[in-house]
Amino acid sequence: MVPSPAARPDAVRRHNLAFILGQIHRDGALTRAELTRRLGVSRSTIAALVTELIALDFVVESVPNGGSRAGRPSYVVGPHPDGPYVIAVDVNVTHVATAAVGIGGSLLARRTMSCGTQAPTPVETVDMIVAALRELRGAVAGSRMPIGLGVSVPGTVDIRAQVVGIAPNLGWRDVPLGALLHERIGVQFPIAIGNDADLSMLAEHCRGNARGIDDAVYLIGRTGVGAGIVLGGVPIRGRAGEVGHNVVDKDGPLCHCGKHGCLETFIGDAALLALAGRDGEPTTGRVAEVLADARAGDRRALAAVRTVAGYLGQAIGALVNTLNPQRVILGGSLSGVLELARPELKCALDRYAFDPGRPAQLRPPYFGVDSALLGASELALMNLLADPLG
Repeated sequence: MVPSPAARPDAVRRHNLAFILGQIHRDGALTRAELTRRLGVSRSTIAALVTELIALDFVVESVPNGGSRAGRPSYVVGPHPDGPYVIAVDVNVTHVATAAVGIGGSLLARRTMSCGTQAPTPVETVDMIVAALRELRGAVAGSRMPIGLGVSVPGTVDIRAQVVGIAPNLGWRDVPLGALLHERIGVQFPIAIGNDADLSMLAEHCRGNARGIDDAVYLIGRTGVGAGIVLGGVPIRGRAGEVGHNVVDKDGPLCHCGKHGCLETFIGDAALLALAGRDGEPTTGRVAEVLADARAGDRRALAAVRTVAGYLGQAIGALVNTLNPQRVILGGSLSGVLELARPELKCALDRYAFDPGRPAQLRPPYFGVDSALLGASELALMNLLADPLG
């Protein structure tokens, strides 16, 4: 008779430790009573597991103050403020944002470096990341060292090979970014690299406005446009998210990728600035000025936002017809378009969606401009959260 493949006690313990740490990471401080309810084990088991996580400096425990109920209060378990942390990086055409991020998404320190008027080369990007790593380590209190590095890039990424395939707005092709970073930082230092829209979706799905949603799309609008997709609770990665390079008008403007009339030439930051009559590179600051002027009633700025909203509604309609998401999150400059021109966007979506009576919910990102950055931290923390003893 073949023995049943029952889980070994050590495997069960590791699973339970990961479950508790994951719940605290996603939801913040929880009482022992709530953890007992969620895990479905005895109070003594929870006490032992929490004690082990405390010994590892992953969580801390406190006694809640106040309350009118009689009896002994349940201890509250939360992320350790001096626990492990990772370095997160969000590479953009105009700047590189970096942060030290702890369990629970706590931002311990951050730095943003401008790239000037030209998109950074791979070597320049690595130089900035290495410099930021040094600065952030110095800014975090104590003698702790980061346990990993997560990098968000606006392009296609082979996650296993850590190669950026095509990043048109950066001008990169087949860049072994992981190897370049390991060469400078050390081969033993854990590094993870992902696409910016995918990582924005990861952050929002784990702890933001897509939490508990099985079918969702995160549409990010910056210099380029991309989509992070979750279907049936599973992330869909690869070129499926390169919606910014779907051609919507073959006679349209020339795109960075070499084609004409790509979607990002109609709803990306450069398109918004051009429609508003603004010169110069599409920096975050210039885009923010257009959105601020539109809020203040500037007619041309508001007309530009509304025009982008029309094209955006058409794009979302195509996504809804293809993927049937419950929720579409609009990040980058597109969150400003949602804020200022929701009626125009909704009208266009209803026009192009196959079933306008069941539209997807439109939401801004919970984490604002930090979705991709915090998604990079989620990627770097993934192994720790999956196995705290690993």
